[in-house]
Amino acid sequence: LANTSAEDRERLARHRPYLDFLARPESIEVLPEGEEGPESAIALVGEMKVLIPLAGLIDKAAEIARLEKEIGRLEKDIERVAKKLENPNFVEKAPATVVQKERDRLEKNQGALAQLRGQLKKIRNL
Repeated sequence: LANTSAEDRERLARHRPYLDFLARPESIEVLPEGEEGPESAIALVGEMKVLIPLAGLIDKAAEIARLEKEIGRLEKDIERVAKKLENPNFVEKAPATVVQKERDRLEKNQGALAQLRGQLKKIRNL
């Protein structure tokens, strides 16, 4: 796990028995802040990254398909939210909290999209 918050680490400790039972991981490690893990498949859970080392563990084609699907989903959502925010009627008439929530969502999804594109590039180069 990388980019974990104190809340993420507490949640991990609290739910560790369930993770061990359901996922049966060899190990679960929390990387120190700023440390890069090995070449891995990455799933984003909020800001936290779940890294699954690639060395012989994943099907490259399946991982590429999964990433492409997630990238497509994010691109559609980004386009939808951007159109909403470009609409002057929405920005003027919607409550400020709703507009800000959409701006935050757009920013979060753009960051996630950049990370997933980087991961897709890494996997294609393996």
